[in-house]
Amino acid sequence: MKEPILAPSLLASDHAELGQAAAAVAAAGPSWLHLDIMDGHFVPNLSFGPETLAALRRHGSKLFFDTHLMISEPHRYIGAFAKAGADRITIHVEPPVNHLAIFGAIRSHGCRAGLALNPGTPVEAVEPFLGEVDLVLVMTVQPGFGGQAFREDTLPKIAQVDRWRSERGLELRIEVDGGIDLATGALCRARGADTFVAGTSFFKAADKSAFAAAFAAL
Repeated sequence: MKEPILAPSLLASDHAELGQAAAAVAAAGPSWLHLDIMDGHFVPNLSFGPETLAALRRHGSKLFFDTHLMISEPHRYIGAFAKAGADRITIHVEPPVNHLAIFGAIRSHGCRAGLALNPGTPVEAVEPFLGEVDLVLVMTVQPGFGGQAFREDTLPKIAQVDRWRSERGLELRIEVDGGIDLATGALCRARGADTFVAGTSFFKAADKSAFAAAFAAL
């Protein structure tokens, strides 16, 4: 099983102090920062654009930018997010787009590619693309807003992706996002997850370094 990685979600931080929030993540120990990009169409909320990533880089952030595009037309923005400093760009399986072409575009910009699916989407939707990405993100809440309760009905999807990974010898990471804290993270870890997006639970932790260390020990 791959070593656990904690990717705190900037969406749950104080948006008036994004640079300080990214610095707090780095100071607590995680090397990844999860950036939720929402367009108000694919999900009913708006969040960040490429300029936010660029500003964080100018602010000095060296974190791995795990960039999650919850948008209807991801192909229009791959270049902009790559240029702004994304390290991985994850798109959703649900929009009717040419996913293979988008993965190729992501890689052409020197970024890693990921694929996400929502709780209501059958896990089989990602199966044809497993050889084209290095991360599958299983949403454990319906995306759009932070602070939602974890959905245990998503656990079988995590386990299925883990089975495919094992059967095919794939070097995939399995990421989970939504309602993730130490308890729900442990449930996901037991099904094969190795990458954990924690927003509210990380930024509200009294001791962020201890919180990160506990995830590292899952």
